[in-house]
Amino acid sequence: MNKKLPASGLLEEAQQLFDYTQSIRRDLHRHPELGFQEKRTANLIAEGLSRLGMEVLTGIAQTGVVGFLEGHASEPIALLRFDMDALPIQEENKVDYASTHAGVMHACGHDGHVATGLTVAKLLKKYQNQLSGTVQFVFQPAEEGLGGAHEMIKAGVFTRPKPKYCLAFHLWNERPVGWFGVVSGPVMASSDAFTIDIKGRGGHGAIPDQAIDPVVVVAQLIMAMQTIISRNVSPLESAVLSIGQVNCGNTHNVIPDKVAVKGTIRVFTPRVREHVLNRLQAVCDGLALGFNCEIALVVEKLTPPVINNQEIAQLVGEITREIFKGAVIESDYRTMASEDFSYFLEEVPGCLILVGSRNDQKGFLSSHHNPKFDFDEQALTNAAALLAATVLRISEFS
Repeated sequence: MNKKLPASGLLEEAQQLFDYTQSIRRDLHRHPELGFQEKRTANLIAEGLSRLGMEVLTGIAQTGVVGFLEGHASEPIALLRFDMDALPIQEENKVDYASTHAGVMHACGHDGHVATGLTVAKLLKKYQNQLSGTVQFVFQPAEEGLGGAHEMIKAGVFTRPKPKYCLAFHLWNERPVGWFGVVSGPVMASSDAFTIDIKGRGGHGAIPDQAIDPVVVVAQLIMAMQTIISRNVSPLESAVLSIGQVNCGNTHNVIPDKVAVKGTIRVFTPRVREHVLNRLQAVCDGLALGFNCEIALVVEKLTPPVINNQEIAQLVGEITREIFKGAVIESDYRTMASEDFSYFLEEVPGCLILVGSRNDQKGFLSSHHNPKFDFDEQALTNAAALLAATVLRISEFS
């Protein structure tokens, strides 16, 4: 880090760029795009990075953008990842920057992530001659359950050549502006999606003895599944099993022949995941035998848990305390939400930082994935300063 510019100085510089950051965020919020469809977003990013004189690659994993800010050596030092995609949600906010695309909105803050990424690029461009190597800016599509991170890795973001460290952040409306979650070890859970197909024998609702009623089976299944966590996982461990969808039947007097159930499983460790899946399979097998029906369980692993590197997390914590005097920094915070930045962390050591963005007084209090989600944009300045300062500090010992 330049001795003439303490980390707190980057906060002041980020604040001076607030109008720039806000204008990008609000433009993107007006024009949200779903995963692997972020063409307008990608063009805006590519133009912004190109104006800084950076080498820019586009069309990575369909719509991803990668920019390279070269230091005084060619060796890579850090990769910064920012996700771009919106969600299939109809916005209910009455603001002048509300989504103009029916049924699509930035309900998770990825518009703010992109705006922050471009702001960090501006900040680091000013100190380019202090970088000991290349900083790679990765703007990733399709984080929301579509496998964007995995596709970016398959497309080669770690092969030119591989960076030493990786960093990302996520706006966090569960905590107020001025709060930071900087955790060593697991911070966000894995995500598995499961589908259970129950096949019985349909029949007339007035003659149930001649049918094998899958509706009764699914009722038993739902109740039995609740005991997998409460009675099979230690209360000192963490796991979530939630059912999000049950589909069956077409009318009131017909017993259907099949039921489909969909849900999610969230854990922090492979051992607990294996135990939960084994118990889920055993419950399905037992009910199939007991009710004389067929039950098929299919599990799709979406993302592994986000596990931060201890050394990098400690460094980020130190810089956070240096920049934000009196800030609330939680080092043991965990959430059952998932993030596919976990795939990047499996490749190189790094840290996902949670940045508080809630502000009840301003009305920014809705949770992520809510049609009224919005956040205090001061959080973007906080994130930009912290990421830029961390990269410069990493550059010192790389």
